[in-house]
Amino acid sequence: MQKPPENPRLLYVTDPMCAWCYGFTPVIRRLKALWFGRLSVQVLVGGLHPYAQEPLDSAEKDRLAVNWHRAQGKSHLPFDYSFFLQKESIYDTEPACRALLTVRHLRPGLSLEVLRALHSAFFADGLDISQTRVLVEVLRPFGIPENLFLAVFETEEIHRQTQEEFQLVEKIGVSTLPSVYLDHPQGPRLIARGFSELPELEEHLLQALQIPF
Repeated sequence: MQKPPENPRLLYVTDPMCAWCYGFTPVIRRLKALWFGRLSVQVLVGGLHPYAQEPLDSAEKDRLAVNWHRAQGKSHLPFDYSFFLQKESIYDTEPACRALLTVRHLRPGLSLEVLRALHSAFFADGLDISQTRVLVEVLRPFGIPENLFLAVFETEEIHRQTQEEFQLVEKIGVSTLPSVYLDHPQGPRLIARGFSELPELEEHLLQALQIPF
């Protein structure tokens, strides 16, 4: 029987414009801090609603608003609902996912912090993070040069990699965002599907680590 890895890696499947991910990312950050030096986290972009071109209709807005209210009730985080007052609300999550993937290439250690900043910009500040100029402003405090970010963000290669990551996440079997998997030589092991609190998440992680590798 092989021992569990000394530094296991979690795969955090998320989307910067996912309300439940906004609530759950602080839990992941606390888990990483609690397991400092004993656990790594790789952020995977799940593509909640990518490539949208048409504005949301009233029924779609209502469903989304209910989802946001539920996430707010669980997470107790601030939400700005001005998004739903716009006449032309196009809910395209691909650019924000691509921005996060770009950060992962340029500054992988910043992925979780940038994700947190994107969440806050969209849900708490009401900014449209599907717009390139807004993404640039959100990333500015992290010291990533604008020209370097755009040089990667706007390439066909990063567009392709973003789409491929959406396909990888689907192949893994992710049906809910957020989801957390334990990376494993025989394939990712599901740790958590949907929002959960830190004690439950840590318990599931410990149980998964007890299964022989």
